[in-house]
Amino acid sequence: MIKIIFMMGVGIFLHAGITDFKIIDNATKAYEDKEYGKSATLLEGIKKSNDTSELHYNLGNTYYKKGHYEKAIEEYNTAEGVDEALRQYNLGNSYFQNGELDKSIESFKKSLALKDDPDTRNNLEVAKKEKKKKKQEQKDEEKKKNEDKKDKDKKEEKKKKDDKKQNKDDKKQEKKQDKKKDKKKKDEKKKDKDKKSKEDKEKKKKESEKKKSESEKKKNPQDKKGDKKPEPSQAQKKKSKEDKLKEQELKRLMKKMQKGKTPTMMYQMGDNKKPRKDDDVKPW
Repeated sequence: MIKIIFMMGVGIFLHAGITDFKIIDNATKAYEDKEYGKSATLLEGIKKSNDTSELHYNLGNTYYKKGHYEKAIEEYNTAEGVDEALRQYNLGNSYFQNGELDKSIESFKKSLALKDDPDTRNNLEVAKKEKKKKKQEQKDEEKKKNEDKKDKDKKEEKKKKDDKKQNKDDKKQEKKQDKKKDKKKKDEKKKDKDKKSKEDKEKKKKESEKKKSESEKKKNPQDKKGDKKPEPSQAQKKKSKEDKLKEQELKRLMKKMQKGKTPTMMYQMGDNKKPRKDDDVKPW
């Protein structure tokens, strides 16, 4: 609960002139009409000529109502000398609205030490609960941050493992590809080697056949015009046939004479040779 009392103490009138009375009266009326900005402006105008605790307290009330809690705290702290229990109470409320819970609790405790008041006790409990709530929210926020960090770390760790596994798989694949390439190269190399070996064998075979052919040509001289031997002429063929007939006839006669056991001496017909005188020939 908020207790904001516009204080018109004796101290404020001791330093006030006729003009100031009118301003204070207008400020009070504006405050009561909830024109807090107007009230604050009027009071700020006479602050130098009426620098009293009551004026600062009333400015604190006006700024509090306007929602300027920092300025309200500043004015309340300068308003020492007024009702201390009430000043501390209003300070407690201003600190609470400004989010300064520890200072709010401290001000409420000071106010209760001076005057036991149910509203002050209630606001003190509200401030304590709010502080506890803020602490729990901070813990929950910290817990959430830690959980988020753990989740992030887990995700990063998983990503690292996945990347590591992927790199490993990539290396295996590269190794596999390299093996395929090496095998292909070896097969091509073997193929080229076999091809060359086959060509060398064929070459050696041709060379061997060529040498063999040349050797046979040396053993069997041939006519310059070709590989065939010159065929005999018709006269040579006829002569050769007659010679064969003569040989056959001669053999036949020799067999016949041997059967009769008669010494013989024969001359071959057609032979131009004549026996020499010194030949041991005994004609029958």
